[in-house]
Amino acid sequence: MKQRALWSAVLVAAVMAVAGCGSAAGPGSPAGGSSDKLVVWDWKSGDAKVKGYVEKAKADFARNHPGVEVEFVAQPFDQYYTLLGTAIQSGKGPDVILFNGGGQIRDRADALAPLDSYVAEDRQRLAGWDAFTKDGKTYAAPVTLQGHPFYYNKDLYQQAGLNPDAPARTWADFVEDCGAIAEKTGAKCLALGNKEGYGIQFFLSAMGSTTLTAQEYDDWIAGKRNWTSPDVKRVFELWKEANDAGLNNDGVNSTAMFNDEFALFQSAKAANVIGLMSDVGHWKDFAEFIAPDRIGVMAAPVVNPAATPSLPFDGGIGYGVAKWTKDPKLAADLVRSLTSTDALKAFYADGGAITSDTSIDVSAGGPSVKTIVSEVKAGKPALHVALSSKTLDLMGRLSQQLISGSTTVDEVVQQLAASDTTG
Repeated sequence: MKQRALWSAVLVAAVMAVAGCGSAAGPGSPAGGSSDKLVVWDWKSGDAKVKGYVEKAKADFARNHPGVEVEFVAQPFDQYYTLLGTAIQSGKGPDVILFNGGGQIRDRADALAPLDSYVAEDRQRLAGWDAFTKDGKTYAAPVTLQGHPFYYNKDLYQQAGLNPDAPARTWADFVEDCGAIAEKTGAKCLALGNKEGYGIQFFLSAMGSTTLTAQEYDDWIAGKRNWTSPDVKRVFELWKEANDAGLNNDGVNSTAMFNDEFALFQSAKAANVIGLMSDVGHWKDFAEFIAPDRIGVMAAPVVNPAATPSLPFDGGIGYGVAKWTKDPKLAADLVRSLTSTDALKAFYADGGAITSDTSIDVSAGGPSVKTIVSEVKAGKPALHVALSSKTLDLMGRLSQQLISGSTTVDEVVQQLAASDTTG
């Protein structure tokens, strides 16, 4: 209750500030900067694990702009886009803004300044740009790469009498292994949290390349989505079947992904989890509880023999420049510092992020991170990142109804097809 009250207070203060009732100098204030100050909004800078990253970025920026103050305002993630929406409606707020790649930034591109002329020199050095583009224009520079590896606990596999170095390659074999894990260890097969509706996003992207044909996958990313095709429907059927068969932990719709789902995996109460490769719920977090060499990364089990499995990934998070900023070039210079190699090295070392600068050496991170990075070159964009935030919100609600049994797969794909068409 204290945490909820604290976040409510932050929300009220920030909204009042956007409306002109706050002080630009106060903590949590969203007011934009000037020629001698830039304000950055994100949900990361308050995390101790990114302290070094922020310091390196600020130092890089200060070398070229010694007289400009940079203020980072960390907002609560669960209210972040609500607060940002208020700032956009008022036409004033932070100068530099952190975004998730995909629908969250594309839906707000009208409020941002295109960065193409400022970041041309960084194009070859960084990966993940597509997640921050719309209509051929770039609206943020990628900081991390984000994908959805299928992690597994090698110790639980061994206890179940399975070969921890040879996980199942097909969905049928995976379900069979799940039975052995439940019988021999008492652990659930999959850790899953869908309280916020995020679980279906991870499931869709992780299982998509093993269920859709390569052509269907490419068409989906290109915006030519056939929601009612048998292969697309199969993903949602698997979502329901896995839960009905008891593969998931109990109470999926009341389990938060961040961080209850990942806690189930870390505590060996579930043998597998579709996690992240950066930020949280990833290899570095898991290594605090499971020995690094016991964290496995497997290819998602194949459902359709005609599919071409790959690791789904995109640009993860990236910084953009607000259209209302007084000096777009100055703000863009700060974005470039936030994606500088030294800053990104610190983000990897301290936070475990797979950064957009793929030249950074990750060999000391253990076998799981090396496996992830080796698969990035052949990876394809994540299916859910191609969707609008409106369609993602609807998909989250419908996925909860599928779990509860209050809707059918046919009804789900029909509603999503209508949402995706109308925007």
